Amino acid sequence: MDRIKTDLLVIGAGSGGLSVAAGAAQMGADVVLLERHLMGGDCLNYGCVPSKALIAAAHRAHDMTRASAFGVADVTPVVDYAAVQAHVAGAIARIAPVDSQKRFEGFGVRVIRDSGTFVSPTEVEAGSHRITARRIVVATGSSPFVPPIPGLADTPFLTNETLWDLRTLPEHLLVIGGGPIGMEMAQAHRRLGSRVTVIEAGKALGREDPEIAAFALDALRAEGVEIAEETAASHVRGRDGAIEVETKGGTTYRGSHLLVAVGRAPNIDGLGLEVAGIETTRAGIKVDAGLRSTNRRVYAVGDVAGQGQFTHLAGYHAGLVIRSALFGLPVKTRPDIIPRATYTRPELAQVGLTESEAREIHGDKVEVVRQGWEHNDRAIAERETEGLLKIMVVKGRPVGASIAGAQAGELVNTWALALSAGLKMGQLAGMVSPYPTIGELNKRAAGTYFSPRLFDNNTVKTVVRLVQRWLP
Repeated sequence: MDRIKTDLLVIGAGSGGLSVAAGAAQMGADVVLLERHLMGGDCLNYGCVPSKALIAAAHRAHDMTRASAFGVADVTPVVDYAAVQAHVAGAIARIAPVDSQKRFEGFGVRVIRDSGTFVSPTEVEAGSHRITARRIVVATGSSPFVPPIPGLADTPFLTNETLWDLRTLPEHLLVIGGGPIGMEMAQAHRRLGSRVTVIEAGKALGREDPEIAAFALDALRAEGVEIAEETAASHVRGRDGAIEVETKGGTTYRGSHLLVAVGRAPNIDGLGLEVAGIETTRAGIKVDAGLRSTNRRVYAVGDVAGQGQFTHLAGYHAGLVIRSALFGLPVKTRPDIIPRATYTRPELAQVGLTESEAREIHGDKVEVVRQGWEHNDRAIAERETEGLLKIMVVKGRPVGASIAGAQAGELVNTWALALSAGLKMGQLAGMVSPYPTIGELNKRAAGTYFSPRLFDNNTVKTVVRLVQRWLP
């Protein structure tokens, strides 16, 4: 048994684990990193990168069918799905060196490609290695949750991990799950030429503000995606090319392929967490506001920490853990500043409180600023005028932003900064945006907040008239 002593042991080489390992090693800590599968984790290999590459291809295909609005003849695209998947693989391959074992060894990290299991509160066994660490970070991520639907285990189905192995475009893709992954893949495959049916037990995009979600759902339906809401799958059966999903309402949906996208489960099995005194919940490892587990020497970051499943959240967690584990500084997570985006067309984005959440917490103190896309000159030029920006404001400060429309994922950055820094609407109104940009919508929304205070205020008008009398 090879015995290793280290300052910091990181289990999992996804976004959170890699960020912790790189930062700690470059600041002088002795770091060991365990990874049993692929460097880069789910985001690089199965999630963010491949899905956005596929979505980009789908957008290109769709734009070809609506070019006549710009004076260019519409054409029906010829989609080579194998070539699309090659594009996806190429995007992964181009990014992979950034997350590679070689690069992290260059930082001074010792990388061990094996599974890790706790054998004591401070020791982890990985193959022939026993590692004793002063601090341990569990960053094992999550995997697609496979629901216990009768017949599913005996029926061919896809998840976000296996979808990328396809080389033939599904003739009719059935999607169980109407969350962000399900809706993104539904629209992408519809634009590439598949028939698509989404089966959702509750409301599609149910986590989002209903008014905001409606923009995406209406767009998908207009493109031909069938969305069956309040429709729970009760039984699945079939073979490759012939899948049936029976619902509790008695309807049976038939398709060629089935994608299961009902959520994700934390990767905690086999870690021996109970040996280390680490408690878990259904969402993952139980952590405090500083991301420490019930074993004070062990932290959890990213998906496995049970606070959300976003790559940028894992990166945020990593920064906090570095401050705590390396410098002993107190840290505290702020869930209110974590944005999210859904990359349908139109895009959806959210940071902070939705309107209903803000009203529940702040009551009548909430003012909701609404700004549409229809008068934005860039949106008009690009024929992207469907959208809505809602800003929830309390005592002059934004507490949430809900966005649907072109570049919503970019627009939300400004509001994420505003919430993080505690900015006031006046500071945002004072920002200068280049013209013409979609980003002007953020400044205009801030201006909209002040418009009634300035233009509908009799006191302001009286002061202006008095000043004009006295000015030379």
